[in-house]
Amino acid sequence: MIEITEHEAAGIDAVNGSGKTAVVFVHGLWLLPSSWDRWRTLFEQAGYATIAPGWPDDPETVDEAREHPEVFAHKTIAQIADHHEDLIRKLTKKPAVIGHSFGGLLTQILAGRGCSAVSVAIDAAPFRGVLPLPISALRSAAPVLGNPVNRGRAVPLTFEQFRYAFANAVSEDEARELHETFSVPGAGTPLFQAASANLNPWTEVKVDTKNPERGPLLLISGEKDHVVPWAITKAAYRKQLRNDGLTEVVAIPGRGHSLTIDHGWRDVADVALAFVRRFVAP
Repeated sequence: MIEITEHEAAGIDAVNGSGKTAVVFVHGLWLLPSSWDRWRTLFEQAGYATIAPGWPDDPETVDEAREHPEVFAHKTIAQIADHHEDLIRKLTKKPAVIGHSFGGLLTQILAGRGCSAVSVAIDAAPFRGVLPLPISALRSAAPVLGNPVNRGRAVPLTFEQFRYAFANAVSEDEARELHETFSVPGAGTPLFQAASANLNPWTEVKVDTKNPERGPLLLISGEKDHVVPWAITKAAYRKQLRNDGLTEVVAIPGRGHSLTIDHGWRDVADVALAFVRRFVAP
């Protein structure tokens, strides 16, 4: 078990002390918890308490992350999911969980473990049983998957790579601003795990889609997303329909993988907030 940091422990105490329903935000590859700051403000204004845990050993700032990329290496999906579950189990109420990209995959894993009262997975990375492999998804992952040695490394995205993968649906000026403000090296191991999930029956990249304790789930897809195109989200949706709980899917027109951090973040956040409000009050 990976130890909860002092910062995370303080966040748990603050949430529990508030008496409010918590919303747990889970980030994905190439981002940090700070990428959720505006979302957290919005949800707190709506009356919820919020917490955005890091992946194990996440630095506090983007500058730190770029200076010490080695801290991201060797993190597995199971380690990251277990860390978030351990944190969530310390909350006095079941929270809402919202995640983006690999954070969206982790959100579904956590929901499948019965950890959340309601979940929103945004442009979520695929899990075992999700079969589509669009060319744009392969090209987006190529900076990491193109070199087997990267499995044990943390790999940054150049601006050109970030522009294609994350920021294809915004202007070049905004893409440069997003790259400078948010982009950090990403752990190679989770990408290799996801890429081989359908070939490995023992993979950690599994979601229990049938658990009756899963709770309501919303999948959100950016129409122009290169990393997780609509075909992947649609296949995940079909898998999640096995659950007796409510499962919904929404496509956000004209949006790419940066939809949680770019100029249109509020449109996506409002959709997520409206869904959460339907099932858990602040």
